Amino acid sequence: MTPVPMRRRLLAAGAALPWMPTAARAQAGWRPDRPIEYIVPAGAGAALDMSARQFKEIVERRKRVSAPVLVSNKPGGAGAIALNGLAMQPGNGHLVSTYTHSLINSRLLNVVPMGWRDVTPIAVMFEEAILAVVRTESPLKTGGDLVAALRKDPSSVSIGVATSVGNHIHMAIAKPMKAAGVDVSKMTIVPFKSSAESMTAMLGGHIDMISASAPNLTVQLEAGRIRPLAVATAEHIGAPLANVPTWREQGVAADYVSAQGLIGPKGMTADQLAWWTETLREVHESDEWKQFLVKQNWKPRFMPGAEMTRFLESEEAVAKGLLTDLGLLK
Repeated sequence: MTPVPMRRRLLAAGAALPWMPTAARAQAGWRPDRPIEYIVPAGAGAALDMSARQFKEIVERRKRVSAPVLVSNKPGGAGAIALNGLAMQPGNGHLVSTYTHSLINSRLLNVVPMGWRDVTPIAVMFEEAILAVVRTESPLKTGGDLVAALRKDPSSVSIGVATSVGNHIHMAIAKPMKAAGVDVSKMTIVPFKSSAESMTAMLGGHIDMISASAPNLTVQLEAGRIRPLAVATAEHIGAPLANVPTWREQGVAADYVSAQGLIGPKGMTADQLAWWTETLREVHESDEWKQFLVKQNWKPRFMPGAEMTRFLESEEAVAKGLLTDLGLLK
């Protein structure tokens, strides 16, 4: 019997060779062989939905998949409905969902039965900027005006957030106000089902200001109906919000960003994660994705696997401190 060279035997067995590039190793192992379901914990047309559909468009155009990516909108329950979809199919590499920062806070507050430790962190894909905004008629002209008002009376300014008290939108205003010496546990926070609803309430004079992410502000900003007081990021963001000062520029030593990415069911294999990591890296590096993020005023940030896990651990510690200060976590 003629001996078979080692290299040929390894290839026949589907094993990855040390000299093979990462992408090739991922393809030599697992790859999707049926449609991928991408669960979005928000309705069609929402910011979360748009990023999922952009991902779908890129991976299908670049033929990373042989079957379609099916975007499945499952809003409600503070993300619990989407999480339940993952819980029902452990180890399924054909199923992913959107990670948002609210997953950390919702689990700490026992709003949802699952947290990031109950899923597989795949990768963070970008950061979103959250701003403090008033209508143009407001007597609050700057972030300093807001700080002065809340130091005097923490309950004097009603602040709208979407979609729940204690989430990342709430944290983005609570963290700088805490740093500015405001008693954040006494702030008047009004939750709404969406940023569109909180914006409508503010423009109608029913609340004084809102905390909201950048994509939700563009239309009303260009119409001249709102005035951003501050952005919670460490640096300025892009047009049309490029001139909005940071909190640090206004004497408040704090910044806050929330992240979005992908998570999968518990029990995904190393081969599945290798394929997803390389696919998301390719999306991250594509011109289409970069242009999409610029349009949404989102900052690219790629953190796969273990790096994402360390990031979540760090952010969870920050959230615990803030939620305790707010009187929401005992």
